[in-house]
Amino acid sequence: MESRKIKSDSNKHDTSSKKYLEFKKKLQKYLNTYQIKKIEKAFYVATRAHKGQKRQSGEEYIEHPLSAASILADFRLDHESIMAAILHDVIEDTEIEKENLKKNFGVKVSDLVDGVSKLDKINFSTKEEADAANLRKMILAMSQDIRVILIKLADRKHNLETIDALSPERRKKIGRETLEIFAPISLRLGIHSLNIELEDLAFKSIYPLRYRILKKEIDKSRGNRKELMEKIKKVIEDKLKNEGLDANVIAREKHVYGIYKKMKQKEL
Repeated sequence: MESRKIKSDSNKHDTSSKKYLEFKKKLQKYLNTYQIKKIEKAFYVATRAHKGQKRQSGEEYIEHPLSAASILADFRLDHESIMAAILHDVIEDTEIEKENLKKNFGVKVSDLVDGVSKLDKINFSTKEEADAANLRKMILAMSQDIRVILIKLADRKHNLETIDALSPERRKKIGRETLEIFAPISLRLGIHSLNIELEDLAFKSIYPLRYRILKKEIDKSRGNRKELMEKIKKVIEDKLKNEGLDANVIAREKHVYGIYKKMKQKEL
């Protein structure tokens, strides 16, 4: 029995190590060695601080902040943002205090972590959709550094990706919060790809059956639409180039929640 336990712990450690190595490869594409070493220090501190803590899914807690940081690395955010994302729950959930972070990682990182912790304390549970605009304004006003919001959006995205372990009521609450508060903020910040991901994940958490049916029908009707869009995109790019216009053309399919909204508006 003891040997099984050791093997299980070893497997969990291997999983976390593998995820960190994949994460590090992302960092190496745009950060220097000194910056990556600082991030490694943050990861080491967060791992020790969250030791023994597990998420409701049963995975080691450190995998959540690491995943949030990895999302930000996809957007090539600076090393301070990445460090703060890795450490974003330590003030709230461990014995580490802001002063300790300030001493070890500097004022900027400690302020970012503190800012995320303060956002987490805003109570959304009694807010109706009518108040969503005011809440968005309050969040933006509270965040003196826009990076605080970016960390929060990454945190929310990963929470939605791993939401299955929660009760249906909790999933719906987080989904509505996302659609009313966080997804619109990501759009306001101009991060269109993140807005789409947040909306689809939130829609799936609120109406899983509607999401599955719509997704199935979209996939079924897709056919060679993607190839056709690429051809049209190429024609437009060539035409603009011939006219001496330097432009970036983006082709995209409408996402699941976007189609659902349109169906509701048109009462289809």
